[in-house]
Amino acid sequence: MKLDFHKDAGKDWTRLTGEAACHPAGDERRRVAIVLDEKVISSPQVDPSVGCQAGLPSGGTQITGSFSAKEARDLALLIKGGALPVPVEIVEQRTVGPTLGAAAIDASAQAALIGAAATALFITFVYRLFGALAAVALAAYGVISYAALVGLGVTLTLPGLAGFVLAIGMAVDANVLVFERAREECQDRPARSLRSALTTGFQKAFSAVADSNITTLLAAGLLFFLGSGPVKGFGVTLAIGVVASMFSALVIARALTEIAAGSRFVSDYRGVNGIARPGSVRTWLTRKDPQLFRKPVRWLVVSTALVAVAVAGIVVRGVDLGVEFTGGRLVEYSTSRPVDVETARSTLADAGFGDAEVTTAGDGDISVRTGKLDNDGEHTLREALATEGGETTKVRDELIGPSLGDELRRNALIALGVAVFVQLAYLAMRFRWTFAVASVVGMVHDVVIVVGAFAWLGRPVDGIFLAALLTVIGYSVNDSVVVFDRVRELWAGNRKTPLATIARRAVLQTVPRTVNTGMGALFILVALAVLGGDSLADFALALLIGIVVGTWSSVFTAVPGALVLERTTGAPPPVPGKASRRARAPRRDPLDNGARV
Repeated sequence: MKLDFHKDAGKDWTRLTGEAACHPAGDERRRVAIVLDEKVISSPQVDPSVGCQAGLPSGGTQITGSFSAKEARDLALLIKGGALPVPVEIVEQRTVGPTLGAAAIDASAQAALIGAAATALFITFVYRLFGALAAVALAAYGVISYAALVGLGVTLTLPGLAGFVLAIGMAVDANVLVFERAREECQDRPARSLRSALTTGFQKAFSAVADSNITTLLAAGLLFFLGSGPVKGFGVTLAIGVVASMFSALVIARALTEIAAGSRFVSDYRGVNGIARPGSVRTWLTRKDPQLFRKPVRWLVVSTALVAVAVAGIVVRGVDLGVEFTGGRLVEYSTSRPVDVETARSTLADAGFGDAEVTTAGDGDISVRTGKLDNDGEHTLREALATEGGETTKVRDELIGPSLGDELRRNALIALGVAVFVQLAYLAMRFRWTFAVASVVGMVHDVVIVVGAFAWLGRPVDGIFLAALLTVIGYSVNDSVVVFDRVRELWAGNRKTPLATIARRAVLQTVPRTVNTGMGALFILVALAVLGGDSLADFALALLIGIVVGTWSSVFTAVPGALVLERTTGAPPPVPGKASRRARAPRRDPLDNGARV
């Protein structure tokens, strides 16, 4: 390994090696120690050919020995790097309050509880006793998820809360899928027992539940390993929530409902169990039988027009990037009267600073972080605070950089891109490449429309919006998977039927699930929007728009897109599964022991 010295360092090296050369060969004092952070990383001996006080040439030297090429490279990097650990000196230490104040957190928790209770009541109203049992399983999901978060020491941030909300929706969706499949079994075969219909419902819903949860878990894992900051937090809570939701739906809810289905009272009284009757939505669709996909291109034109309106909003109005992306100005004030964070937020919002982030700092000071703010704007901001806090003194004023910097944004985009690609590959493997591409197109459709809606509304695109957008992507993919799972099942059993007819049947059969799942999620989001305070208003608004648009795209964008793509491929229809080929005779009722009298 060759060392080159700069300027006076070469002279010092010559002097040092000359002094070491005065000692005999083999003597420890003939060695020159190379020390890094008070540790000797190498101690080569001066060559015997070097004379005392002569030293090695000042321009450079060589270190030879019985080390490998890798060891030589590592040693070169250590010498070249120098003292890597840099001492850190504390210049300033401050205590700051949370971005979401105590009042906002309490309001959000209250809104979440009210929304969850409304969702439980809605499920109970639709599915009667089985819905109430599903609500019990949903409560168990909440306990399991919270215990996992506490056990792992996860810090719950707003993106983490978004992952939690998405997992709640998937837990509700799994139960709704099972109950709707059981309703179909009761409608198709009225003579079969309730327990048999419920068991078949679990079996037929399993593939849709598994595929939607696996795609979500793949995305959550990639967001965790490749992302950073809030994206990583979203991936952690989403993964925990998905695993807990699958356990609550497929284990706890199944155990409770099968025990109830074994009761003669529950089985005999159709109005009690909740699945022996088809439901009002299914009855209405069966009676109307709308012809949805005679011309699928028309639906694609409507979706394209919606995307064009959203893009126009992005181009004309522009995207108002929040302070997390752009940086801005941080001003801290001391007031003569104490002012709580929520009051300060409300006061600044009334003064035209609705996008400012307000927290506490130090001993009761108010810290305001906002985007571009000139001196006149700062004066207006200070006067607004003075109306509540009395005499207001500026104690700190500085420019700040973005908390979501270039590297964090780049990592988030890379993680999201890889996650979408992996989901595309998985869906192509499990379904067909046409279905996978149509699902991703529907997801992009939803993302663009949500961003465009915020552009038209003039709402900021910040960390809260990022959390909501990740949740919208999860809902969109989940909806498309459920619809295409039914298309695959029906097409495999009716291979000679036109795909447009199959798609129409699949959509009509899954609409009750879509409506009931969407309503369950809307209760929570409306509660967050109305009761959660200003801090979560944009979060709930983005999710409300995303769920409505995602429901539309899973039916009127993804399915027509798949129909158009299928016209370009000559691939045959899917082959029926082994279970479908194995038994064409009706399955024996679980209560039938085979005896005949």
